[in-house]
Amino acid sequence: MNPIAIRLLNQQLAAPQFSDPAEVVSYMGAMQAQEYRMMRWAVEMRTRKPSAKAFKRAFDSGQIIRLHLMRGTWQLVAAEDYWMMISLCAPKAIAVTKGWMSSNKISIPDEELMRVRGILAQSAADLGSATKEDLVRALAEKDIRMDDHRLSYHIRMAEMSGTLCSGELLPMKATYALTANKVKPTAQMDKDEALMHFTRKYFQSRQPATLEDFVWWSGLNISDCRKGIALLGDTIHVEKWRGRELYLTDECRSRGFRKGKSLLIPPYDEYLISYKSRDIVLPPEHRHHAHNNSGIFQPVIAYDGTICGNWSPFRDGCQVSFFEEGFETDSVKEAWQAYNDYRNMP
Repeated sequence: MNPIAIRLLNQQLAAPQFSDPAEVVSYMGAMQAQEYRMMRWAVEMRTRKPSAKAFKRAFDSGQIIRLHLMRGTWQLVAAEDYWMMISLCAPKAIAVTKGWMSSNKISIPDEELMRVRGILAQSAADLGSATKEDLVRALAEKDIRMDDHRLSYHIRMAEMSGTLCSGELLPMKATYALTANKVKPTAQMDKDEALMHFTRKYFQSRQPATLEDFVWWSGLNISDCRKGIALLGDTIHVEKWRGRELYLTDECRSRGFRKGKSLLIPPYDEYLISYKSRDIVLPPEHRHHAHNNSGIFQPVIAYDGTICGNWSPFRDGCQVSFFEEGFETDSVKEAWQAYNDYRNMP
Protein backbone atom coordinates (compact mmCIF):
# COMPACT_ATOMS: atom_id res chain seq x y z
CA MET A 1 0.00 0.00 0.00
CA ASN A 2 1.18 3.52 -0.84
CA PRO A 3 -0.74 5.66 1.70
CA ILE A 4 0.56 8.95 0.30
CA ALA A 5 -0.68 8.23 -3.23
CA ILE A 6 -4.02 6.99 -1.89
CA ARG A 7 -4.48 10.13 0.19
CA LEU A 8 -3.67 12.39 -2.75
CA LEU A 9 -6.26 10.61 -4.89
CA ASN A 10 -9.02 10.45 -2.29
CA GLN A 11 -8.44 14.02 -1.12
CA GLN A 12 -8.92 15.06 -4.77
CA LEU A 13 -5.40 16.53 -4.91
CA ALA A 14 -4.40 14.15 -7.70
CA ALA A 15 -6.67 13.52 -10.71
CA PRO A 16 -9.62 15.48 -9.20
CA GLN A 17 -13.06 14.19 -10.11
CA PHE A 18 -15.17 17.33 -9.58
CA SER A 19 -15.73 20.55 -11.50
CA ASP A 20 -18.14 22.18 -9.03
CA PRO A 21 -16.67 23.57 -5.77
CA ALA A 22 -19.89 22.75 -3.90
CA GLU A 23 -19.45 19.10 -4.90
CA VAL A 24 -15.93 19.15 -3.46
CA VAL A 25 -17.15 20.47 -0.09
CA SER A 26 -20.00 17.97 -0.02
CA TYR A 27 -17.61 15.11 -0.80
CA MET A 28 -15.13 16.21 1.88
CA GLY A 29 -17.88 16.58 4.51
CA ALA A 30 -16.26 19.61 6.13
CA MET A 31 -13.15 21.62 5.30
CA GLN A 32 -11.13 23.81 7.63
CA ALA A 33 -11.71 27.45 6.76
CA GLN A 34 -9.55 29.33 9.25
CA GLU A 35 -7.88 31.54 6.65
CA TYR A 36 -10.65 33.50 4.91
CA ARG A 37 -8.73 34.12 1.68
CA MET A 38 -7.02 30.75 1.35
CA MET A 39 -10.05 28.55 2.10
CA ARG A 40 -11.08 29.31 -1.50
CA TRP A 41 -7.90 27.83 -2.92
CA ALA A 42 -8.23 24.79 -0.64
CA VAL A 43 -11.53 24.00 -2.38
CA GLU A 44 -10.62 25.07 -5.89
CA MET A 45 -7.31 23.18 -6.08
CA ARG A 46 -9.46 20.05 -5.70
CA THR A 47 -11.46 20.83 -8.86
CA ARG A 48 -10.54 20.06 -12.45
CA LYS A 49 -10.39 23.73 -13.44
CA PRO A 50 -9.90 26.07 -10.46
CA SER A 51 -12.13 29.14 -10.69
CA ALA A 52 -12.39 31.94 -8.14
CA LYS A 53 -15.64 32.97 -9.79
CA ALA A 54 -17.14 29.50 -9.35
CA PHE A 55 -16.29 29.49 -5.65
CA LYS A 56 -17.85 32.92 -5.07
CA ARG A 57 -20.98 31.88 -6.94
CA ALA A 58 -21.36 28.73 -4.81
CA PHE A 59 -20.63 30.62 -1.59
CA ASP A 60 -22.93 33.58 -2.25
CA SER A 61 -25.79 31.32 -3.33
CA GLY A 62 -25.55 29.33 -0.10
CA GLN A 63 -24.36 26.05 -1.61
CA ILE A 64 -21.23 26.38 0.54
CA ILE A 65 -21.59 27.59 4.13
CA ARG A 66 -18.86 28.80 6.49
CA LEU A 67 -19.37 28.64 10.24
CA HIS A 68 -17.73 27.71 13.52
CA LEU A 69 -18.43 24.05 14.12
CA MET A 70 -16.08 21.09 14.66
CA ARG A 71 -13.44 21.58 17.38
CA GLY A 72 -14.77 25.13 17.76
CA THR A 73 -13.00 26.22 14.56
CA TRP A 74 -14.11 27.57 11.18
CA GLN A 75 -15.43 25.00 8.71
CA LEU A 76 -16.89 24.93 5.22
CA VAL A 77 -19.84 22.58 4.82
CA ALA A 78 -22.28 21.91 2.00
CA ALA A 79 -25.77 23.34 2.49
CA GLU A 80 -27.22 19.85 2.10
CA ASP A 81 -25.20 18.71 5.16
CA TYR A 82 -25.58 21.86 7.25
CA TRP A 83 -28.41 20.78 9.54
CA MET A 84 -27.01 17.28 9.94
CA MET A 85 -23.64 18.76 10.97
CA ILE A 86 -25.30 21.14 13.43
CA SER A 87 -27.26 18.37 15.15
CA LEU A 88 -24.29 15.99 15.32
CA CYS A 89 -21.33 18.28 16.04
CA ALA A 90 -22.67 21.43 17.69
CA PRO A 91 -23.34 20.00 21.19
CA LYS A 92 -19.70 18.96 21.62
CA ALA A 93 -18.43 22.16 19.95
CA ILE A 94 -20.55 24.31 22.28
CA ALA A 95 -19.16 22.45 25.30
CA VAL A 96 -15.60 23.04 24.04
CA THR A 97 -16.33 26.74 23.50
CA LYS A 98 -17.77 27.11 26.99
CA GLY A 99 -14.60 25.52 28.34
CA TRP A 100 -12.51 28.12 26.50
CA MET A 101 -14.74 30.88 27.86
CA SER A 102 -14.27 29.60 31.38
CA SER A 103 -10.49 29.44 31.00
CA ASN A 104 -10.57 33.06 29.76
CA LYS A 105 -12.76 34.03 32.73
CA ILE A 106 -15.65 35.00 30.47
CA SER A 107 -19.16 34.20 31.69
CA ILE A 108 -22.19 34.92 29.51
CA PRO A 109 -25.54 34.51 31.32
CA ASP A 110 -28.36 32.90 29.33
CA GLU A 111 -30.38 36.12 29.42
CA GLU A 112 -27.54 38.06 27.78
CA LEU A 113 -26.88 35.24 25.32
CA MET A 114 -30.47 35.20 24.05
CA ARG A 115 -30.88 38.98 23.96
CA VAL A 116 -27.66 39.51 22.00
CA ARG A 117 -28.47 36.59 19.69
CA GLY A 118 -31.80 38.17 18.82
CA ILE A 119 -30.15 41.48 17.94
CA LEU A 120 -27.47 39.77 15.82
CA ALA A 121 -30.12 37.76 14.01
CA GLN A 122 -32.26 40.81 13.31
CA SER A 123 -29.26 42.76 11.99
CA ALA A 124 -28.26 39.91 9.68
CA ALA A 125 -31.87 39.56 8.48
CA ASP A 126 -32.20 43.30 7.79
CA LEU A 127 -28.89 43.64 5.95
CA GLY A 128 -28.77 40.27 4.20
CA SER A 129 -25.02 40.14 4.84
CA ALA A 130 -23.72 41.86 7.97
CA THR A 131 -20.07 42.47 8.84
CA LYS A 132 -18.86 42.39 12.42
CA GLU A 133 -18.85 46.20 12.33
CA ASP A 134 -22.53 46.11 11.38
CA LEU A 135 -23.24 43.86 14.35
CA VAL A 136 -21.34 46.19 16.69
CA ARG A 137 -23.47 49.12 15.49
CA ALA A 138 -26.70 47.14 15.93
CA LEU A 139 -25.74 46.32 19.53
CA ALA A 140 -24.72 49.92 20.24
CA GLU A 141 -28.16 51.07 19.13
CA LYS A 142 -29.51 48.94 21.97
CA ASP A 143 -26.93 50.38 24.38
CA ILE A 144 -24.94 47.14 24.43
CA ARG A 145 -21.16 47.42 24.18
CA MET A 146 -18.58 44.71 24.67
CA ASP A 147 -15.00 43.95 23.71
CA ASP A 148 -14.21 42.04 20.54
CA HIS A 149 -13.38 38.84 22.40
CA ARG A 150 -16.78 38.63 24.08
CA LEU A 151 -18.59 39.51 20.86
CA SER A 152 -16.71 36.76 19.03
CA TYR A 153 -18.04 34.23 21.52
CA HIS A 154 -21.58 35.51 21.00
CA ILE A 155 -21.23 35.18 17.22
CA ARG A 156 -19.72 31.71 17.54
CA MET A 157 -22.54 30.51 19.79
CA ALA A 158 -25.09 31.95 17.36
CA GLU A 159 -23.45 30.01 14.53
CA MET A 160 -23.40 26.74 16.45
CA SER A 161 -27.06 27.18 17.41
CA GLY A 162 -27.99 27.36 13.72
CA THR A 163 -28.99 31.04 13.93
CA LEU A 164 -26.19 32.70 11.93
CA CYS A 165 -24.08 31.45 9.06
CA SER A 166 -21.90 32.99 6.35
CA GLY A 167 -23.22 35.79 4.17
CA GLU A 168 -21.75 37.26 1.00
CA LEU A 169 -18.12 36.48 0.17
CA LEU A 170 -16.08 39.67 0.42
CA PRO A 171 -12.38 39.96 -0.45
CA MET A 172 -11.14 40.29 3.13
CA LYS A 173 -14.02 40.45 5.64
CA ALA A 174 -16.34 37.71 6.83
CA THR A 175 -20.05 38.48 6.74
CA TYR A 176 -23.00 36.89 8.51
CA ALA A 177 -26.47 35.96 7.28
CA LEU A 178 -29.58 34.68 9.00
CA THR A 179 -29.43 30.92 8.48
CA ALA A 180 -33.19 30.67 7.96
CA ASN A 181 -32.81 32.93 4.91
CA LYS A 182 -29.73 31.14 3.54
CA VAL A 183 -30.08 27.40 4.13
CA LYS A 184 -33.17 25.40 3.28
CA PRO A 185 -34.52 23.02 5.92
CA THR A 186 -33.82 19.34 5.30
CA ALA A 187 -35.34 16.14 6.62
CA GLN A 188 -33.99 15.42 10.07
CA MET A 189 -31.78 12.34 10.44
CA ASP A 190 -31.67 10.27 13.58
CA LYS A 191 -28.28 10.25 15.31
CA ASP A 192 -27.14 6.88 13.96
CA GLU A 193 -27.97 7.82 10.39
CA ALA A 194 -26.18 11.16 10.75
CA LEU A 195 -23.17 9.51 12.37
CA MET A 196 -22.91 6.93 9.58
CA HIS A 197 -23.21 9.65 6.91
CA PHE A 198 -20.58 11.78 8.66
CA THR A 199 -18.17 8.86 9.12
CA ARG A 200 -18.48 7.79 5.50
CA LYS A 201 -17.62 11.29 4.28
CA TYR A 202 -14.51 11.41 6.44
CA PHE A 203 -13.05 8.08 5.39
CA GLN A 204 -13.99 8.31 1.70
CA SER A 205 -12.04 11.57 1.43
CA ARG A 206 -9.18 11.06 3.92
CA GLN A 207 -8.36 7.38 3.57
CA PRO A 208 -6.23 5.71 4.65
CA ALA A 209 -6.76 7.06 8.17
CA THR A 210 -6.78 5.71 11.71
CA LEU A 211 -9.48 5.77 14.35
CA GLU A 212 -7.37 8.32 16.26
CA ASP A 213 -7.27 10.54 13.17
CA PHE A 214 -11.06 10.47 12.92
CA VAL A 215 -11.49 11.27 16.62
CA TRP A 216 -9.14 14.26 16.29
CA TRP A 217 -10.77 15.61 13.13
CA SER A 218 -14.39 15.13 14.12
CA GLY A 219 -14.16 16.43 17.68
CA LEU A 220 -16.56 13.65 18.72
CA ASN A 221 -15.86 11.24 21.55
CA ILE A 222 -14.13 7.96 20.76
CA SER A 223 -17.22 5.82 21.42
CA ASP A 224 -19.23 7.74 18.80
CA CYS A 225 -16.35 7.41 16.34
CA ARG A 226 -16.13 3.65 16.91
CA LYS A 227 -19.88 3.41 16.44
CA GLY A 228 -19.72 5.41 13.20
CA ILE A 229 -17.17 2.98 11.79
CA ALA A 230 -19.24 0.00 12.94
CA LEU A 231 -22.33 1.45 11.22
CA LEU A 232 -20.45 1.37 7.90
CA GLY A 233 -20.33 -2.42 8.19
CA ASP A 234 -18.66 -4.29 5.36
CA THR A 235 -18.08 -1.14 3.30
CA ILE A 236 -14.95 -0.33 5.33
CA HIS A 237 -12.00 -2.49 6.31
CA VAL A 238 -8.63 -2.29 8.08
CA GLU A 239 -5.20 -2.73 6.55
CA LYS A 240 -2.06 -2.79 8.66
CA TRP A 241 0.84 -0.58 7.58
CA ARG A 242 4.01 -0.17 9.62
CA GLY A 243 2.25 -1.09 12.84
CA ARG A 244 -0.81 1.10 12.25
CA GLU A 245 -4.38 0.09 11.59
CA LEU A 246 -5.55 2.17 8.65
CA TYR A 247 -9.17 2.22 7.51
CA LEU A 248 -10.07 2.13 3.82
CA THR A 249 -13.46 2.02 2.15
CA ASP A 250 -14.48 -0.37 -0.60
CA GLU A 251 -14.69 2.60 -2.99
CA CYS A 252 -11.11 3.70 -2.31
CA ARG A 253 -9.40 5.35 -5.29
CA SER A 254 -6.01 3.81 -5.97
CA ARG A 255 -5.31 4.66 -9.63
CA GLY A 256 -4.48 7.97 -11.25
CA PHE A 257 -1.44 9.07 -9.21
CA ARG A 258 1.46 10.34 -11.31
CA LYS A 259 4.91 11.16 -9.97
CA GLY A 260 6.73 14.44 -10.48
CA LYS A 261 3.99 16.86 -9.39
CA SER A 262 4.17 19.67 -6.86
CA LEU A 263 1.20 21.10 -4.96
CA LEU A 264 0.98 24.53 -3.35
CA ILE A 265 -1.11 23.74 -0.28
CA PRO A 266 -2.76 26.54 1.73
CA PRO A 267 -2.51 26.86 5.51
CA TYR A 268 -4.96 24.75 7.55
CA ASP A 269 -5.55 22.46 4.58
CA GLU A 270 -7.24 19.11 5.08
CA TYR A 271 -4.18 17.33 3.69
CA LEU A 272 -2.54 17.89 7.08
CA ILE A 273 -5.25 18.96 9.50
CA SER A 274 -7.42 15.88 8.83
CA TYR A 275 -5.03 13.68 10.79
CA LYS A 276 -3.78 13.53 14.35
CA SER A 277 -0.54 11.88 13.17
CA ARG A 278 0.87 13.69 10.14
CA ASP A 279 4.22 11.95 9.76
CA ILE A 280 3.06 9.85 6.80
CA VAL A 281 3.32 12.95 4.59
CA LEU A 282 5.29 15.34 6.83
CA PRO A 283 8.77 14.25 8.01
CA PRO A 284 8.80 14.81 11.81
CA GLU A 285 12.05 16.77 11.67
CA HIS A 286 10.31 19.37 9.48
CA ARG A 287 7.05 19.57 11.42
CA HIS A 288 7.86 23.04 12.80
CA HIS A 289 7.95 24.42 9.26
CA ALA A 290 4.35 23.31 8.66
CA HIS A 291 2.66 24.06 12.00
CA ASN A 292 3.47 24.94 15.59
CA ASN A 293 2.17 23.55 18.86
CA SER A 294 -0.45 26.32 19.08
CA GLY A 295 -2.25 25.12 15.96
CA ILE A 296 -0.94 27.76 13.53
CA PHE A 297 -0.50 26.17 10.09
CA GLN A 298 1.69 27.53 7.29
CA PRO A 299 1.38 27.30 3.48
CA VAL A 300 3.41 24.27 2.41
CA ILE A 301 4.68 22.60 -0.75
CA ALA A 302 4.11 18.90 -1.36
CA TYR A 303 6.20 17.05 -3.92
CA ASP A 304 4.72 13.67 -4.81
CA GLY A 305 2.64 14.13 -1.68
CA THR A 306 5.51 14.66 0.78
CA ILE A 307 5.68 18.06 2.47
CA CYS A 308 9.05 19.53 1.51
CA GLY A 309 8.87 23.34 1.66
CA ASN A 310 6.97 26.57 2.20
CA TRP A 311 5.52 29.09 -0.25
CA SER A 312 4.13 32.64 -0.13
CA PRO A 313 0.54 32.89 -1.45
CA PHE A 314 0.27 36.67 -1.48
CA ARG A 315 3.52 37.64 -3.20
CA ASP A 316 3.61 38.70 -6.83
CA GLY A 317 6.25 36.15 -7.78
CA CYS A 318 6.83 32.49 -6.97
CA GLN A 319 8.73 32.60 -3.67
CA VAL A 320 9.49 29.23 -2.13
CA SER A 321 11.90 27.70 0.35
CA PHE A 322 12.70 24.01 0.67
CA PHE A 323 13.52 22.16 3.87
CA GLU A 324 16.38 20.33 2.16
CA GLU A 325 18.42 20.73 -1.01
CA GLY A 326 17.82 18.67 -4.12
CA PHE A 327 14.22 19.51 -5.04
CA GLU A 328 13.73 20.54 -8.66
CA THR A 329 11.61 23.62 -9.12
CA ASP A 330 10.04 23.18 -12.56
CA SER A 331 6.96 21.45 -11.15
CA VAL A 332 6.68 24.16 -8.47
CA LYS A 333 6.67 26.82 -11.19
CA GLU A 334 3.88 24.94 -12.97
CA ALA A 335 1.90 24.80 -9.71
CA TRP A 336 2.49 28.52 -9.14
CA GLN A 337 1.26 29.31 -12.65
CA ALA A 338 -1.95 27.37 -11.99
CA TYR A 339 -2.45 29.19 -8.69
CA ASN A 340 -1.66 32.57 -10.25
CA ASP A 341 -4.10 31.94 -13.11
CA TYR A 342 -6.78 31.14 -10.55
CA ARG A 343 -5.94 34.16 -8.39
CA ASN A 344 -5.98 36.61 -11.29
CA MET A 345 -9.29 35.51 -12.77
CA PRO A 346 -11.64 38.47 -13.27
